[in-house]
This record gives sequence, C-alpha cells and structure tokens, in this order.
Amino acid sequence: MEQLELFSVPSPCVGVCTTDDKGYCKGCMRKREERFNWLSFSPAEQLHIIKLCRQRYRRRLANSREEQEVTPSQKDPQQKLF
Repeated sequence: MEQLELFSVPSPCVGVCTTDDKGYCKGCMRKREERFNWLSFSPAEQLHIIKLCRQRYRRRLANSREEQEVTPSQKDPQQKLF
C-alpha cells in the first residue's frame, strides 16, 4: 500500500542539462526516461529515482578521485625515462 504524500516531490534538476558518456544528466544524474517521465511517476518512484541519483553521484565522485590519485608516471610509462 502506498503512503499518502502531502507534498509533491520536487524535481532534482539543477539546470545543467547535458549528458555524460553513459547517458546520465551531468547535473542531476537522471537517465533520459527518468527526466522525461518525471511527472508521470508516483511520489514513491520519484523518491527511489532520487536515491539512485545520489548513488550514481557518489560513484562518479569515487571514480574521479581514483583517477586523480594515479600518479603521472602510472599514466605515462615514458615519464619514467626522465
């Protein structure tokens, strides 16, 4: 049974509407169908999508940190020659 929602769930859109190579919006981390069908989802589905967006964002942060931790010599094997 779905719980009654007193207020609608606000869209997570932050106005940065470009997609990355995986098809996620760079601003809110929603997939195309999640963005286009936002108003047709139930409040429970909208909350679930927001949870997924947070997970995607954390994963993207973790991946970018891992890339930054790689030293230049690991990126370019010829760097060891100098």
